[in-house]
Amino acid sequence: MVSSPMEAAHAAFWAKRGGLLFKQARNAASMNQKALASVSGTSRTTLSAYEHGRKSPTLETAGRILDAAGFRLALEPKVEFTARAGDDGRPFHVPSRLPRLPVAAALGVARLRGRVYDLADRDERRAAYTLLLCEGDSQELLDHVDGVLLTELWDELALPPDIRAEWGPLVEEARHGAGVIN
Repeated sequence: MVSSPMEAAHAAFWAKRGGLLFKQARNAASMNQKALASVSGTSRTTLSAYEHGRKSPTLETAGRILDAAGFRLALEPKVEFTARAGDDGRPFHVPSRLPRLPVAAALGVARLRGRVYDLADRDERRAAYTLLLCEGDSQELLDHVDGVLLTELWDELALPPDIRAEWGPLVEEARHGAGVIN
């Protein structure tokens, strides 16, 4: 079976991305290649080839290597964004679903427009979320807005009607999916 140049490029992209994932997991576990290879039942040269995107492991092998480093391979919903024009003509972004963040990111620090927000502080999180929903780009939204925390703050956010109308169905879907009834 001969693959097209597009398919080959796609495979190379995912091999490199997978390699980066292995390297990040190994570094987070404070392991060198030899140690991780030994614990996961593969050779150091094969692990190196995976990390450098020269080879692609099977899903079973990827899971075994990540497990040996103390991680698990998980399915995570993809969040895509649509740009909308506000009533004032300025763009804002709306996700396909509300993202979930790791606790450290959800309650961490956000540096936005020259100001630092402590997201662990409810009032500062409210101010940051208002700014992000009105002016944030897709990466800022992914980095700082947690769907559960947004849903909890939703009724307190001072948002323009057009932005509230676009984000509202996502919040309502999350509330009803979690069994929260207003």
